[in-house]
Amino acid sequence: MREIKVPYFSQWETPAMTLAVLADGPSALRHDPLWCNSGAETIEEYVRWAANGCGMACLKMILAARGEAHSTISLARTCTVYGGYVVNEIDGSIKGLIYAPFVTFVVERFGLRAEVMTNIQTVDIPKILSRQRFFMASVHPSIRWPDSEPPSKGGHLVLVTDGSNGVIRFHNPSGHDETNQEDVMLSLASFDRFFANRGVAVTF
Repeated sequence: MREIKVPYFSQWETPAMTLAVLADGPSALRHDPLWCNSGAETIEEYVRWAANGCGMACLKMILAARGEAHSTISLARTCTVYGGYVVNEIDGSIKGLIYAPFVTFVVERFGLRAEVMTNIQTVDIPKILSRQRFFMASVHPSIRWPDSEPPSKGGHLVLVTDGSNGVIRFHNPSGHDETNQEDVMLSLASFDRFFANRGVAVTF
């Protein structure tokens, strides 16, 4: 495995809140004692964005790996300006992350190199990582329970940092404990059951 130390961030400010969110829905985040660190102006803004924050958590980790600190919701706000999210002002729902405008956002704002990738097989991920430093992979959120059988693929983003020796290593922004949050390792076959064959490759 490549020795790349990438800081871990959850999509909520208190990483241990995942099980509460799974049990009670996003409203559980009203009890997150660290919500102010998110960059949100109100608890309502935090709750609305945190449940949709896996992509920005991945970006926050990438930027932190090169020494930059950004709040998750400040990233989301700017990404929205670029069209990476579409916010329904009537019901507050959020659509995204939308890959193409996200790529424009990170290229223009942070000078990253990024590429939308579709129809990618799990066995192709190591080759991608030989050219790009990170891969934001679309997986089913139940990947936090790797022995489970997901009902579908996709719907959540994890940050893949390495793929070698038949193993995928990644940070999961919605992992519920240390074993499935930071530097999670799954075999190619296990990862494949959750992987939607698409994502965004990113490098400095």
